[in-house]
Amino acid sequence: MSDVTRARHGRPVHHWRRDLVELAALFTAVAVADAVANLVGHGPDGPALLGISALALAATAGFHTWWARRHGHAPPVRDTGARPAAETRPAGPGVLWRMRTTVRDEPGSLAELCGALAGHRVDILSLQTHPLADGTVDEFLLRAPGTLSATELTRAVAAAGGTSTYIERADAHDLVDAPTRVLGLAARTAVDAAELPLALRQLLGRCTIRSVPGRAVDGAHQVPAEGVLEDTVIRLRAPEGGVLTVERPYLPFTPAEFARARALVELDARLGPRIPDGQYVLTLPEGNDITVRRIDTGDLAAAKAMHERCSARTLSLRYHGPVRDADRYLNHLLSPRFGRTLAAQTPSGRVVGLGHLLWDGDETEVALLIEDDWQRRGVGAELLRRLVGMAREAHCDSVYAVTQASNTGMVAAMRGLGLPLDYQVEEGTLVITARLTAEPAARPAFDRVHRD
Repeated sequence: MSDVTRARHGRPVHHWRRDLVELAALFTAVAVADAVANLVGHGPDGPALLGISALALAATAGFHTWWARRHGHAPPVRDTGARPAAETRPAGPGVLWRMRTTVRDEPGSLAELCGALAGHRVDILSLQTHPLADGTVDEFLLRAPGTLSATELTRAVAAAGGTSTYIERADAHDLVDAPTRVLGLAARTAVDAAELPLALRQLLGRCTIRSVPGRAVDGAHQVPAEGVLEDTVIRLRAPEGGVLTVERPYLPFTPAEFARARALVELDARLGPRIPDGQYVLTLPEGNDITVRRIDTGDLAAAKAMHERCSARTLSLRYHGPVRDADRYLNHLLSPRFGRTLAAQTPSGRVVGLGHLLWDGDETEVALLIEDDWQRRGVGAELLRRLVGMAREAHCDSVYAVTQASNTGMVAAMRGLGLPLDYQVEEGTLVITARLTAEPAARPAFDRVHRD
């Protein structure tokens, strides 16, 4: 009995009409068989007819067996939505892709796109939709066969109606769902004000972030409290005043991305200036202890006092010229909005060295300033190692230092990282770039460091 019949009535139903038809068919078959047996048995060609009938029945049975094995008993794949056996996902992890495309805001558009991906054996691991006025931006995390290139994948999406498609390689970190990732970025931003540019970049992908101080912004560049979204540019009020600009020329921002970026900036503004606690004590080769810790604009007076103790040559090597306005330099350098600053200080609290990790658009700069009496004692090398460690934590691919060839201390510190270095001379200055994809060399044995 069929399940449909049972579900319709709630109890088994006996089809007495079908039973009568089957019984009548049985009687008819017996009568026909008896007539054929009498005709064949009493006729002159009876044995021949029986042999021909047997051959015909055997041929029919063989044909039925061949047909059943070739076509099977399952319904066509297009009727069930099932994936054919030949199109199952190949063994192995495959390649992760992050893809964004715009589809028509019509019923069936997304289904057509998903069908095109399935036809190329592509698994959809996650999907986010960003509604627009004239369409919908769909953001996918895909696992594709290793033999499928980005060009072929983009072509298949275009054939299914996708436009303005952008695709890039993803990694295991992208497997985290969007809400969890946003919460994690918010938690990092809440701990450290310097994390805001990094959080925005991880949230929005490759983009350029610039912060214009309030005093340098005229009325034409002011933005309302809720911010401004202009296609590939987001403008928000910076927490410390001024304007925070996020630009991504290759891909327009969606309203959802704008709302997420604005929420992170508002969180940063509500929490105010902050840096994580903690310090490290470095024992120098001669036995002196130096404390290394994070500082910000609250330590401006101590940093300025160190400036005043430095010689003109030391300041010239650091800033590539005379420094007439130390406050202007230090306010920018110590602000968590533009990067992170480490200070080396004596047990009495005197700052004798500064190390800066500065966010420069898509790149990251490192810079050092060591007081004359504390140079060539390992202080600069220790600050630089810790700055590079911070850059690694921020997922930076490289860091660069702008110096002069005569600044042998900075050149030696960069070489001491044990990383591949690139050298380039630009307008009389030396730019040294360290690639962070390589493993650093082992640290010197005398650097005995413990954390308080």
